[in-house]
Amino acid sequence: MSKVKITLVKSTIDRTESQKRTVRALGITKMHQVKEHEGTPQILGMIKKVSHLLKVENA
Repeated sequence: MSKVKITLVKSTIDRTESQKRTVRALGITKMHQVKEHEGTPQILGMIKKVSHLLKVENA
Protein backbone atom coordinates (compact mmCIF):
# COMPACT_ATOMS: atom_id res chain seq x y z
CA MET A 1 0.00 0.00 0.00
CA SER A 2 1.18 3.50 -0.72
CA LYS A 3 1.25 6.34 1.76
CA VAL A 4 -1.16 9.25 1.33
CA LYS A 5 -0.45 12.73 2.69
CA ILE A 6 -3.59 14.79 3.40
CA THR A 7 -3.90 18.47 4.32
CA LEU A 8 -7.04 20.32 5.45
CA VAL A 9 -7.33 23.38 3.19
CA LYS A 10 -10.97 24.39 3.79
CA SER A 11 -12.72 24.85 7.11
CA THR A 12 -15.26 22.41 8.51
CA ILE A 13 -17.41 25.31 9.72
CA ASP A 14 -20.91 25.11 8.14
CA ARG A 15 -20.32 21.49 7.08
CA THR A 16 -22.51 18.57 8.05
CA GLU A 17 -21.77 16.75 11.29
CA SER A 18 -20.87 13.65 9.28
CA GLN A 19 -18.18 15.55 7.37
CA LYS A 20 -16.79 17.06 10.58
CA ARG A 21 -16.55 13.60 12.15
CA THR A 22 -14.85 12.17 9.06
CA VAL A 23 -12.17 14.88 9.09
CA ARG A 24 -11.65 14.32 12.82
CA ALA A 25 -11.41 10.56 12.29
CA LEU A 26 -8.62 11.18 9.78
CA GLY A 27 -6.71 12.80 12.64
CA ILE A 28 -7.00 16.39 11.47
CA THR A 29 -8.00 19.01 14.03
CA LYS A 30 -6.65 22.26 12.57
CA MET A 31 -6.41 24.04 9.24
CA HIS A 32 -3.29 23.27 7.16
CA GLN A 33 -2.45 20.31 9.38
CA VAL A 34 -0.79 17.45 7.48
CA LYS A 35 -1.27 13.75 8.26
CA GLU A 36 0.07 10.64 6.56
CA HIS A 37 -1.98 7.47 6.28
CA GLU A 38 -1.66 4.13 4.53
CA GLY A 39 -3.78 4.01 1.37
CA THR A 40 -6.27 1.42 2.63
CA PRO A 41 -9.76 1.24 1.12
CA GLN A 42 -11.25 2.58 4.36
CA ILE A 43 -8.99 5.64 4.44
CA LEU A 44 -9.45 6.31 0.71
CA GLY A 45 -13.25 6.17 1.17
CA MET A 46 -13.06 8.70 4.00
CA ILE A 47 -10.86 10.97 1.86
CA LYS A 48 -13.31 10.73 -1.04
CA LYS A 49 -16.19 11.72 1.23
CA VAL A 50 -14.52 15.02 2.21
CA SER A 51 -12.22 15.50 -0.79
CA HIS A 52 -13.58 19.03 -1.36
CA LEU A 53 -12.00 20.05 1.97
CA LEU A 54 -8.63 18.31 1.53
CA LYS A 55 -5.48 18.44 -0.54
CA VAL A 56 -4.25 14.89 -1.19
CA GLU A 57 -0.74 13.89 -2.25
CA ASN A 58 1.03 10.58 -2.66
CA ALA A 59 3.91 10.30 -0.23
